[in-house]
Amino acid sequence: MNILVVGGDKLIYFMCRSFVNKGHSVTLINRDHEECRWLSRRLHATVVYGDGSDPRILEEAGAAASDAVVSVTPNDEDNLVICQLAQLRFGVSQTLALVNDPDHEETFRKLGVTAVSTTRILSNLIEQRVAYEDITNLMPIGEGKVNVTELELADDSPVIGQALHAVPLPENSLIACILRQGEPLVPRGATTLLDGDHVIAITLPDNHEEVMRLLTGDTYEH
Repeated sequence: MNILVVGGDKLIYFMCRSFVNKGHSVTLINRDHEECRWLSRRLHATVVYGDGSDPRILEEAGAAASDAVVSVTPNDEDNLVICQLAQLRFGVSQTLALVNDPDHEETFRKLGVTAVSTTRILSNLIEQRVAYEDITNLMPIGEGKVNVTELELADDSPVIGQALHAVPLPENSLIACILRQGEPLVPRGATTLLDGDHVIAITLPDNHEEVMRLLTGDTYEH
């Protein structure tokens, strides 16, 4: 896959290195000349010096031949313009913009640009991990619309000893997998939940807290 990335700093370096290590062809646009030199020495990628919001620079970087454009500059407006140019002028079907201000996220989506707010994602992750100490892993997917949570059932969990079909999970939530003594188990309705089970729960943001309370017995006060 040909990926065009616009931005700078260490975040861009590690992101592009990850893409390259997975076998993708990467082109990077950066407006800092010295940083371009630093990146070109360390990445097996094409590095283009210039402003990614300039259509001429995007054309020079091969935007029209890109499968995806990712814009992660510190400026939300630049990220929006870059992704819109990639879509409308160069016909790129897959674009992704970093949104530094989470209040801009919905605006980007209304304008047809997929947006990711690291501020919102990190704050949600921290809040949930602090609220429920039994959570061992929490990953938002689908642009934050779905949570996949790994949770260890302690001996005081109210669901210990219950068959899965007897656990009153809310609509649009699911226990997808159980890790029991290190072995994965795809549960059925008759599967009994045991102390020490690591359950993989799939929830939506609006029912995530309810499912966590149900599985842990903890009450989280906002």
